[in-house]
Amino acid sequence: MADEQVAAPTKQRRISQRGIATRERILEAANRLMFVRGVNATTLDDIREASQTSKSQLYHHFADKQELVRALVKYRGALVLQRERGGLERLRSFSGLVRWRNALVQANSLNNGKYGCGLGSMAVELSDQDEQARSMLSETFAAWEKLISDGLHRMRDSGALRQDADPEKLATGLMAALQGGYLLANAAHDVAPMEVALDMALDHIKSFLTEPTGEPTR
Repeated sequence: MADEQVAAPTKQRRISQRGIATRERILEAANRLMFVRGVNATTLDDIREASQTSKSQLYHHFADKQELVRALVKYRGALVLQRERGGLERLRSFSGLVRWRNALVQANSLNNGKYGCGLGSMAVELSDQDEQARSMLSETFAAWEKLISDGLHRMRDSGALRQDADPEKLATGLMAALQGGYLLANAAHDVAPMEVALDMALDHIKSFLTEPTGEPTR
């Protein structure tokens, strides 16, 4: 019987605590710059300067810009979903949707409507350039939309929404209104179009309430 060959153990690159902090600093700098300037207009030298890292440090963690951008898609997606869970995981009422809407509009008003949604702007730039990044963004949007539809399911199960309400379709409509609102607010440098888009989507959801409420959508 031939001697069995034992495969050498795979070596995994270990990252020190300092290395983890450096990688985080690079991603934070990339997130800030690419949110304002966009992905294509931001260079690795811009990120290196903003993160105060050397070329060797940057390339130690990211082989090229594409790898950094894909890491940023994951990083930014995690930040957005963490924020959205805070407002949507316990959603059980129409007033909860109004509070969620108000928080998003208020946050965007701090930039006078500029820059749009951090995920939406990346989707516009990357969807035709990087299939892996597009797929990651699509998964993040699906998770975000599910947070909304899960809340609408809870509202329907509790009797707040009529049984003929379709939580998935309503969530898709609300997400489309949100993203379209971000885009128009960015073009206008004014959150008013975002408010209109969200209010019309919420008015549609409101039409499925079992007990009409006089509560405004803002």
